[in-house]
Amino acid sequence: MVATQNIGHADASDQKQWTLMWREDGGLMPSRAVPDSALLAADSWLIDDGRVRGLDHHRRRFVAACVEASGDSPARIESFWRDAIAALPRTERWFPRVELAGPEPARLFLRVRPAPPRTVNVTVCLTEEFDPRSHPRRTGPDLSLLAHLRDRAAARGAQELLLTTPSGLVLEGTAASVLWWEDDVLCLPPPELPLLAGVTSTLIQDRAAELGVRTEHRRRTVQELDGREVWLVNAVHGIRPVTAWLGRPLRAGPALRAAPWQTWLNGVPDPLITQFPPIPRPRLDHK
Repeated sequence: MVATQNIGHADASDQKQWTLMWREDGGLMPSRAVPDSALLAADSWLIDDGRVRGLDHHRRRFVAACVEASGDSPARIESFWRDAIAALPRTERWFPRVELAGPEPARLFLRVRPAPPRTVNVTVCLTEEFDPRSHPRRTGPDLSLLAHLRDRAAARGAQELLLTTPSGLVLEGTAASVLWWEDDVLCLPPPELPLLAGVTSTLIQDRAAELGVRTEHRRRTVQELDGREVWLVNAVHGIRPVTAWLGRPLRAGPALRAAPWQTWLNGVPDPLITQFPPIPRPRLDHK
């Protein structure tokens, strides 16, 4: 449930985004947003007119991350999750984020944000630096750092930056999983590497299995992606083929397979389902 009391003045930029804090004895109530530097765990997904892809995957990933980060009970996180899903808008495009924030005692938040504009391809920046994350398998603690890396990439004309191991093996983007094609094989980095379990990547792998498309985990350096069809995939943009690499003399391969996979992924979202009906949006004339 959501308490709709007023908590201060909101400017025009607040009218399209708001934050709710959860209490076990009171449900969700309007709150100030917490800084990314305070996040212990987080998860986000795209809502497009009340439809979402892989929501149960996001739920399981967030619950596991919260339990790891705080030792909280899964049942308590699930209770928050149900309230959060009930509070989400059912129209327009949104990119909500559920959050566990410190310091102790850790608190749970729902941040409702408009979805960023969708892009269908991506330019990726390559650097000589290796992956600087402290918690690569959990979204949250490194979000500020990753945003800084994206800003650096943007200053060079790219939308993403590729993370690698100290030995140069391909890992993932700052906010996307990496897949690529070697002949008719769909490839991705091995799970024993420091990777976030990407929901969109999981959906694509499941679809490949349905179609009989061979998938393999392969260790590859950045240079070994030269001339190959490479995808960056995530919840908000779906599948984006890499159309340019910046920072090294690497050729982007033609996106020969992307279009039908993009069409399929666009048809995957299911309606938001919860045992609770949607609830009214909280008043935002105060914060």
